[in-house]
Amino acid sequence: MKRTAYFGMMSAALEEAGIHRPALVIDLERLNANLSILREAMRGGPAIRLVDKSLPALPLLAHAMRILGTRKIMSFHLPVTLAVLAEFPDVHALFGKPMPIAAVTQAFAHADRDQAGALAGRVTWLIDSEVRLGQYASFARSLGTPLRIAFEINIGMQRGGFETPADLASAVRAASSEPLLLCEGVMGYEAHVPAIPALFGGPKAALFQARAHFSEFVAVLPPGQRAILNTGGSQTAFSHSDNMVANEVSIGSALVKPTDFDRPGLGALAPAIFIATPVLKVLKTRLPGPRPMSALFQALGLFPRNGCFLYGGKFMARPVYPPGLKRNRIWGDSSNQQLMAFSTSHPVAPDDLVFFRPTQSEAVLQQFGPLQIMENGRITTTWPVLPAG
Repeated sequence: MKRTAYFGMMSAALEEAGIHRPALVIDLERLNANLSILREAMRGGPAIRLVDKSLPALPLLAHAMRILGTRKIMSFHLPVTLAVLAEFPDVHALFGKPMPIAAVTQAFAHADRDQAGALAGRVTWLIDSEVRLGQYASFARSLGTPLRIAFEINIGMQRGGFETPADLASAVRAASSEPLLLCEGVMGYEAHVPAIPALFGGPKAALFQARAHFSEFVAVLPPGQRAILNTGGSQTAFSHSDNMVANEVSIGSALVKPTDFDRPGLGALAPAIFIATPVLKVLKTRLPGPRPMSALFQALGLFPRNGCFLYGGKFMARPVYPPGLKRNRIWGDSSNQQLMAFSTSHPVAPDDLVFFRPTQSEAVLQQFGPLQIMENGRITTTWPVLPAG
């Protein structure tokens, strides 16, 4: 469907639904197609673990889990983790970053019996150092309850975790002397892979090296501590479909494909999230101050002659419709009324909707209230979002 027809359809759907404010729309048909592509690509390969911060709505997670046939979540923020565990009693959560022990202590202190049981029984906590390992061991002893842990390993991302297999082996030995710590495996993230320039071997070589490092770390784990061998992310998940060492890959943002994920390896996926917001004003633009200043900057091509002010703005997003919609650096951004230049070939009028593609899904999906779900050219339902954090 051509852009004009597509965004015309979305405008009509929002108008029919009575949405006249900034809103985030999920195209359910595109989302379903993306989920199907992932499911088929990973068939026979590692299991899929969905990233909750990138798909931060319980109905969205439920929908994706159902189609992908997974009950695995990667979590990053305790309030979200608790909401996910409560909504899905059979889901297992692996933390994607190490939680400060004070935050974990507080979570258990405020938890009721069911919540505490879920935090201990259905969460695997990430350990990135022997110091943190000692903190979790001490806390488990104070609880008198076993805690499940996995180790963060550095396979090239250079964002912390155990640096070498020898370092990991030392931590595994330390954990084995703690009967209330149950080691379940490792997590190695490699989002750096697509960004490695050809001068230094390019993405293909970086992926090969990351997988080799991952295998070296896994080799030091006792056979009974390999339940979670997690790698990948939205940038790289598809490249692990033939991975015979990792037993699961994480993915989230790519399924709705914000602009940061416009990568060659994700070319089969379609953008499925859009920000829509009304135009409030259309006018011949002027800078504050003497009129000649505006004329000078316009003559130099630094300030537009035609502009519109939007309902809201300063979105983490790029304009996609109508063509020619651009922010202006001199005027700057506003989260109240964003100035956008527009092309006279594609004019706008007050109350028209303009559209943006988010640059990322995490956090952005939580900024607009309930998600507007579009299916067959209509807004068919809304999905509430999880608490931001």
